[in-house]
Amino acid sequence: MTSENPTAGTTGSTRYVIGVDVGTGSARAGIFDVAGRMLASAKRDITLFHASGSIVEQSSGEIWNAVCDSVKDALSQAAVSPDQVAGIGFDATCSLVVLGAGGQPLPVGPSEQAERDIIVWMDHRAVEQAERINATGHEVLKFVGGKISPEMETPKLLWLVENRPEVFEAAWQFFDLTDFLTWRATGDLSRSTCTVTCKWTYLAHERRWDESYFRTIGLGVLADEGFARIGERVVDAGTPLGSGLTATAASELGLRTGTPVATGVIDAHAGGIGTVGADGEPESCLGYVFGTSSCTMTTTRSPVFVPGVWGPYFSAMVPDAWLNEGGQSVAGAAIERLLSMHPAAPDAQRKAEQAGQSLPVMLAALAAQTAHSSSEAVLLANGLHVVPEFLGNRAPFADPHARAVIAGLTMEDDLDSLVALYIAGLCSIGYGLRQIIETQAMAGAPIARVVISGGAGRLDLVRQLLADATGKPLLATQAEDPVLLGSAMLGGVAGGQFDDVRSAMARMSHISKTYEPAAGDIAARHEARFRAFTKLQGVAREIR
Repeated sequence: MTSENPTAGTTGSTRYVIGVDVGTGSARAGIFDVAGRMLASAKRDITLFHASGSIVEQSSGEIWNAVCDSVKDALSQAAVSPDQVAGIGFDATCSLVVLGAGGQPLPVGPSEQAERDIIVWMDHRAVEQAERINATGHEVLKFVGGKISPEMETPKLLWLVENRPEVFEAAWQFFDLTDFLTWRATGDLSRSTCTVTCKWTYLAHERRWDESYFRTIGLGVLADEGFARIGERVVDAGTPLGSGLTATAASELGLRTGTPVATGVIDAHAGGIGTVGADGEPESCLGYVFGTSSCTMTTTRSPVFVPGVWGPYFSAMVPDAWLNEGGQSVAGAAIERLLSMHPAAPDAQRKAEQAGQSLPVMLAALAAQTAHSSSEAVLLANGLHVVPEFLGNRAPFADPHARAVIAGLTMEDDLDSLVALYIAGLCSIGYGLRQIIETQAMAGAPIARVVISGGAGRLDLVRQLLADATGKPLLATQAEDPVLLGSAMLGGVAGGQFDDVRSAMARMSHISKTYEPAAGDIAARHEARFRAFTKLQGVAREIR
C-alpha cells in the first residue's frame, strides 16, 4: 500500500515509525507516519510444523529472517531512509521460544530438529498439564479467569519438564515470541508486561512473580533461579530497550544502529492498541481481533473478575488500566475448516483462485449479490446452525475439550449451499462473541461498542453480520491494518514521538465507519439463532 503522497518519504526532516507483526502464518512490516498513515507494508510467509498429539511448532530463526526481509522490503517501497526512522515496535503470537546457550535453538518436540524451537500458541500438547494446574485451585488462577489454558506458557513449560527434561535443563532462556524479537533486536532480556502477565502468570499489579504458584505446579526450579530464565526485569509496552538496535540487528533489518526499539506486545493486543483509542474512550469499547483465532480485549479502570475470561491483567495493553481478554481458539481458521468440509469447496476454491480472490472473499461477494443487504444475508443460512469450536472454547467456558457442531445439513452440494454454510459460520462467530460480551457485562464489565481489526474481519459483509449477531455497533478504523499500527505506535513512543501509549493511540488511530446492528425481523432472527447456538453448545457438552 502506498500513501496519498508518494514523495512523503523523501523529506529528510519527516519522521516515520515501523510496526512489525508476526502472526501465525506470516511476518509483516509496515511503515507509518506519525499521523497513523501507512506508506507501505511487506509480508513474508512462515512455516508451521504439525505433528500428532496436537503439536504445532515454528522456527525462531526463520521468523527473524522473515521479519528482516519484510522490514527491508517495506522501507524500499516507501522510499524511507533509515535515518528517518524514529523507532520500531514488535508484536507476535503468544508462542513459546526455547533457546540454549548462546541463543542457539533447542528442539521442543519429538522431531529432534533444533530449528523447531517454538511451541506455537495453538499447540495443545499441554492439556493434561493445564488440567492438573487448574486442579490446584491456586490463587494466581483468579487472574486467568479461574482456569489456565493449554495455550498459555506455564502448562507448556511443565510439559517440557515432564517430556523433554534434557531440553528444559539445557535452556538458557524461555521467551514469549514478542520478547524473543526484542531481545534479538537489542540484546535486552527485559520482558513485556503484556506477555508475561497475560500468558505467564506474572502479577503486574504487584510487580512480581508468585513463587508459591511455580512451586505448587512443579516448576519450582524457575523460582529457585530467581526467574532468570523467564524474566527478571519486566517493563511496560513502549518502553525503549537497551541502546536500541544492535549493529548486527540493524544491518539485518536495513536500519540504523541505535534506532529505538519498543517493548512489544502480543499480536492481538497490538490490534487493541491500534483500535480502542480511536474514539477517545478505550473503556467503552471492546477490541475484537478477528484473525486465525479471535481475541477480545476489554479495558476497565478497576479490576473485574469474569469466570472463563482471562484477566484481569494490569497494564497489559492500556497503561495503568485493567484488561479482560477472551476470544475463540479458532475463528478465521474455523471458517476455513468449515468450508473445506463441503463437497463444492474444491471447485469453488479453483474459481476463487482464478479470480485472484480467497474463497471467503468470493463467497461474501456471492452472498451480497443474492441478499438485498448485508444484514439480510443471514436469511441465506435458514435452518443451518454452527458451533465453530473445532479447537475448544477459549471463552467464556475455558473448555479445551469443546468441539464443533453443525446442524441442519442437507444433501445439497452446490455453490449456493456452500454460501449458506459460510454465512452460518460467520454468524456463529458473532454468537460466540456475544456470549463473551454478555458474560463480561454480568460480571461488571459492560461495553457499548466493538472495534474490529484482523485480516478475517475486513469485509463489509463480515462486519455487518457481526454487528447484527452481537447487537452492538461495530466500528472500523481508518487504518487498513490496526495490528501493524499498534506496534508502530509503540515504536513511536520509544522513539520520543509521543509522551505515552494513550497519546499515541489518540493521535494515530481514527474511526472510518460504523456498522449499526439491524433491528426488527433481522434482530429477531439473530435472537432465535443465538438461542439455537447456546442449545447446541449445551447438548454437545452433555453428550460428551
